[in-house]
Amino acid sequence: MKKFIFLICFSLIFLASCSQVVGMHNKGLEKSINSTLEKENVTELNFISLTEFDWDKAYLITPYSDQQTINKQLGVKFKDPANMNYRDDIYLFVFLNKNKVVQYVEIPTKYGQLMLGSKDGFTPSNAIIKIQKK
Repeated sequence: MKKFIFLICFSLIFLASCSQVVGMHNKGLEKSINSTLEKENVTELNFISLTEFDWDKAYLITPYSDQQTINKQLGVKFKDPANMNYRDDIYLFVFLNKNKVVQYVEIPTKYGQLMLGSKDGFTPSNAIIKIQKK
């Protein structure tokens, strides 16, 4: 009986820790971003007007970023859900709240080059991303 209780407790702790590492794939936000980027005259994205969840830091993960680079950039462990190390067709935006990954989105590179002022990410107070159209 003790082994069974230990196994249940261990499983619950493991599942809880995994959910914090991966975060939620926000397909609704992806759709909003994609429809904004499809407009020809768009030169920037304002994430404050697009996001409807709490976040205090976000990072742009560029194509060919490996797992170690992603973890170092975010400052937390995050299991790369898109295999960015092998991809050149998407950017990955990862949103954190209180040092935990809460959401992420995949944005196609076909819309152009997305640029941040810093690799240190951005916050709600400077949540504008510049777009250089192809």
